[in-house]
Amino acid sequence: MKEKIKTTTLILLVVLSLLQSYLLAYSMPGLGATVRSDQDYVNAEPIGKVTSVESVIFPEALVIHLGGNKHTIIYPGTQFYEMILNQRIQGREFKGFQRSPSDVLNWEEIRKNDIGIELRFDNGIPVELLQKLLKLEGDLLFLNETIDRIWIFKTSGTEEIRTFFFSADGEMVYESVRADLTVRDVQDYVGFGQFQPKYTMTADGLYIPVAPIQSTEIVFPYETYSPDLMKRSLPFDQSTTRALEDRGGSQIYTDGKRGLQVEQNGKWISYTDPSAPQITENLLSDNVYASVDFVNQHGGWDGTHRFVNAMPGSEGKDIRFKQYVEQYPVIDTKPFRYGYMRLRLQQGVVNEYSRSLITLGAQSESRNVRWLPGGEELEKTLSNYDRRSEVTALFPALQAAPIDENRLRFIPVWAVRLKDGTEEILLEAYRSGYTPPEQKDEDAVQGEADGNSDKPNDTTATATNAAGAVSLSAGASQIRSLNGP
Repeated sequence: MKEKIKTTTLILLVVLSLLQSYLLAYSMPGLGATVRSDQDYVNAEPIGKVTSVESVIFPEALVIHLGGNKHTIIYPGTQFYEMILNQRIQGREFKGFQRSPSDVLNWEEIRKNDIGIELRFDNGIPVELLQKLLKLEGDLLFLNETIDRIWIFKTSGTEEIRTFFFSADGEMVYESVRADLTVRDVQDYVGFGQFQPKYTMTADGLYIPVAPIQSTEIVFPYETYSPDLMKRSLPFDQSTTRALEDRGGSQIYTDGKRGLQVEQNGKWISYTDPSAPQITENLLSDNVYASVDFVNQHGGWDGTHRFVNAMPGSEGKDIRFKQYVEQYPVIDTKPFRYGYMRLRLQQGVVNEYSRSLITLGAQSESRNVRWLPGGEELEKTLSNYDRRSEVTALFPALQAAPIDENRLRFIPVWAVRLKDGTEEILLEAYRSGYTPPEQKDEDAVQGEADGNSDKPNDTTATATNAAGAVSLSAGASQIRSLNGP
């Protein structure tokens, strides 16, 4: 009898022990409060504006071929850019892609003689991302391509419209034989270009305005996100984070795994997470999506940024977003860093994140007209540039220069892009208050020679403004209105 009691008691104790273990393992209610550790990261409230992938995908420039070896360029943020891209190209469909070697046509002859338009993407853009801008349907070969140009033109002497997508490696072109475009569309593009500065082309494909073009020097007030605010926004273990200072005076925060370096008097940060996976295979498009999400969650966006494909050899890991102030890109110049965000990722996980903590005011403080040189002066400066053979693009930009603790001056400049992806200032605008001498449009000069100076012979002759150079910013609307928040 005693043995039975002992056995029953032992079985009961074992059952109770198992029950208690089960309740503890699965945290059943009533057994104690659940405590959240300080190291559990909680997403902070967004600091800046949130944006979408669609808002960072747009061409660097629209090159319009007017025929007769005349050209012009329309930049983001202007009224004509919006009217061409957003209203006349984005809604069209591009289907039926046929693949050919890049030398399938004589592009130099087409550029000189046929009216049309080129959409240019520096360093190229994956078709998967390009589909955020345009309606594209193609086979796997095309969908896996990276495209750096789209060229739409009307062949001389016919009513045929042809559309080609150029691979970024320069090897292949893809013709959309079922593009939803008409002769009227191309004529409209050219019509808008008639009222823009005329450009000539160098032997290696750079475009130079025949006369100075008008730009604007802008002064903006600004505020600065605090480094502590950014630290709280980033995925740190707050319970173990400590602050250090290096020999250069930069402040460093670390939790033993991740690091945040604050430089430039609290106006620039570099975040690193070396614990993220180190994998060689990366999909550029996936990393762009992940980058936009990461910035949305950790600091947000100040104004408009454009996705720029990384430098050659980065294997899809380096993502860069170039900042625009109205219609101009901001060029990064040492020692003052500003105008871009850079991220490095491995399969969608961020290893590095660099950005400015400056956020511009909603309204500018002052504006002054400044003219950018053109014609022979610009050509001579370009030819004397010590890295001339490496130049792949010439474009107007803004250089950010701090005035004091709460104001930035944006100075118009001509900038160049080199083969390795770096960008440098080539030439600054003329001084404020200077107006270039009057220069006449070629067509108007020819009209005078023919005794028709009182009666312009075509639309082009009316394109010249009172100063002889058409304003690059004429009819400009802020780029924020074109590409969303």
